Amino acid sequence: MTEPGGELLRLAATVLQPGFVGTAPPDWVRRWLGEGLGGVVLFARNVQTPAQIAELTAALRAERADVLVAIDEEAGDVTRFESRAGSSRPGNLALGAVDDVALTEEVARDLGRELAAVGVNLDYAPDADVNNNPDNPVIGVRSFGADPALVARHTGAWVTGLQSAGVAACAKHFPGHGDTAVDSHHDLPHIPRDRAGLDAIELLPFRSAIAAGVQAVMTGHLLVPAVDPALPATLSRSVLTGLLRDELGFQGAVITDAMEMRAVAARFGFEEGVVAALSAGADAICVGGENADEDVAVRLRAAIAEAVVAGRLAEERLIEAAKRVEHLAAWAATARAAADLGPWYGAAGSPVGLAAARRAVKVTGAGRSLPLTAPPHVVELSPPANVAVGTDTPWGVAAPLAALLPGTTAVRLTEADATDPSVVLAPASNRPLVLVVRDLHRHAWMGTLVRASLVARPDAVVVELGVPAAVVGTTHIATHGATRSSGLAAAEVLAGGQA
Repeated sequence: MTEPGGELLRLAATVLQPGFVGTAPPDWVRRWLGEGLGGVVLFARNVQTPAQIAELTAALRAERADVLVAIDEEAGDVTRFESRAGSSRPGNLALGAVDDVALTEEVARDLGRELAAVGVNLDYAPDADVNNNPDNPVIGVRSFGADPALVARHTGAWVTGLQSAGVAACAKHFPGHGDTAVDSHHDLPHIPRDRAGLDAIELLPFRSAIAAGVQAVMTGHLLVPAVDPALPATLSRSVLTGLLRDELGFQGAVITDAMEMRAVAARFGFEEGVVAALSAGADAICVGGENADEDVAVRLRAAIAEAVVAGRLAEERLIEAAKRVEHLAAWAATARAAADLGPWYGAAGSPVGLAAARRAVKVTGAGRSLPLTAPPHVVELSPPANVAVGTDTPWGVAAPLAALLPGTTAVRLTEADATDPSVVLAPASNRPLVLVVRDLHRHAWMGTLVRASLVARPDAVVVELGVPAAVVGTTHIATHGATRSSGLAAAEVLAGGQA
């Protein structure tokens, strides 16, 4: 080809998975589906109710029957499907804490049945990262744990469960985002591991996912010097083709993490990063978490087509990528047609998820502190927002506890608010005190305030909704996640009975 003609533009559109604004498909998305667009991705801004999502996906399929409708739904702290209320299922760390692969498979199948019922057929999950760096600011409870073997067996079970319900799984963030203290939304993380270490740790869960038949793998915006000292994994042919395809034998679709993230876009450019990812072996381009309009899609489609004309992207590589996207769409259509679609749960959420969250709660040193003998004062200490989790998803213990113990009072404090222990202690005079934290070990201000409060109130109960790396206090409750179901499970333990 000598110029970006119609077929080349169609191929370029096939490999894009853009987001969009609104709770119904905008006109440009409808039009693009007729012009080759292979898929879209839904974010929290697109979600109101299950019935609304079902209408949205039906409208998309009216334009293209085999469209891939993706969502970034980990069924944990990272939730888009239940972003308005919080996930009614526990996340990966909670499932890893229980360490029952049958339960993990059941929870994933339960999620898959609900997603399939509303028309979603591709889920950017599970998170297959081994969170062996406790200071990791972006993975944490999204991982099944720090033990590679545990993460591997639960990754495989999660893939099996989700895909048995007719939804394609996408294991992420290849080749592994766990051992980093940098969030790739902001900067480029480095994985400090030699090749033998990668095989023993990071790659083990991805091997398990591939063995389980995972249909897609998502790239990580990570520099892995043991494989490629120059380029991040998303842009590295050594990582995506040499390691993932040739060595690990993965034959499914490779999907990029969001291409507007600074780890790639700030260093290599937005359009050029997309072209480089395709050249390296990526098959589908995820974009639109931040840049969600037609102009962005037009720019990327043109950049891909022009790169082929200029000889910077082989036409055969683009054709191969489009075929893999089409194969994934065909698999998803067949799997969903054969699946037993369950009804969506609605506002009550998943009973399977709540049962799992209850099993994940670990109590240390209950003594005389539990159950609470009177309505408590609850102090929730709020860390800086995690970009992946988002700022709008509700979390906490105070609301479900107030429903179980009327008269419960609560306050939520940030670092700016937490200047003196008196802000914690004064409202709790002569009442039980509950201190709720998220990743206590990662936030010095939080640790200082909690420990000072415990000196004055050693009877206070500490509830950790994050990674329980630091167990403090005489009574400590770890939920292994901050989902709605995890908060309710903790409230039930505090109140001494189930809702």
